[in-house]
Amino acid sequence: MILYSRNRRLRMSPALRSLVQETVLTTNDFAMPMFIMEGKNTQEPIASMPGIYRRTLDLAVQECKELYSLGIKAVNLYVKVPENLKDNTGKESWNSNGLMQSAIKAIKDAVPEMVIMPDVALDPYSMYGHDGIITNGKIDNDATNEALVKMSLSHAEAGADVLAPSDMMDGRVAAIRSGLEENGFTDVGILSYAAKYASSFYGPFRSALDSAPKENNDIPKDKKTYQMDFHNSREAMDEVMKDIEEGADIIMIKPGMPYLDIVSKVREAIDLPIAVFNVSGEYAMLKVAAQNGWLDNDKAIIESLTCIKRAGADMIFTYAAKEAAMLLNQ
Repeated sequence: MILYSRNRRLRMSPALRSLVQETVLTTNDFAMPMFIMEGKNTQEPIASMPGIYRRTLDLAVQECKELYSLGIKAVNLYVKVPENLKDNTGKESWNSNGLMQSAIKAIKDAVPEMVIMPDVALDPYSMYGHDGIITNGKIDNDATNEALVKMSLSHAEAGADVLAPSDMMDGRVAAIRSGLEENGFTDVGILSYAAKYASSFYGPFRSALDSAPKENNDIPKDKKTYQMDFHNSREAMDEVMKDIEEGADIIMIKPGMPYLDIVSKVREAIDLPIAVFNVSGEYAMLKVAAQNGWLDNDKAIIESLTCIKRAGADMIFTYAAKEAAMLLNQ
């Protein structure tokens, strides 16, 4: 029997495979999430995320310089807020001299070309560990939006390039966009966490920032009243389209690998850039498996990130960004 079509013909050598490769992963695809804490010349390892640290601002600046030298052009910033600065209003989040605002200024001064994307959400500042202000035992959507606008303006004033609201409040993109426009920050972008699911894959992140909901009978025990139900797909499209209408410049889908069907579906529907967050639980699983010899660490990192890009991501937020960049640069 003569086979006129043989797919294996184009797999016969590395050179042939590279010529027909459909998806190419580069350092331009990455944004590196970073945890910043108070103090000087100190870094604390995060046990649940091997190779990831909470750093004081001076060391975070050094790390940003190294990241940029590797070809990573964006950082996504989070701060660990001391307990005495937490309350139910989140007012520390718009303190012009706060840790986040100081971090934005310092990194922008040290690495002007670096794209700075600060997280916009109340959970690091909340005494309850929630992304929203609590009123009468419930998450107060509209009061939270007012706080998010104040936070966003303080980030823009500090020099942020793109704001990354991760809270999942209804209408917050429109509120932030209006606040930016009315105050002259017309060039500041919004990367909206449009389809952020209530996922079990966030555990290591929450331990890194102590941002999990607190045990309290008078408040919601989890974030399911504002983050999306992982059973749903059509709802994600509705969230995405609403955020685009409200002025988002980039759409985020979170988590990453368990939600590649959502990434692909959104990619087919919109032309805006799509960001995907390869979250802490995904990173931790890979690292633990590699440490136990069950996976090849380097190959698994590149494969998992390439899969996310293949599904339709334009940029990938990943704790493996530095490691992946070093592998790609070899």
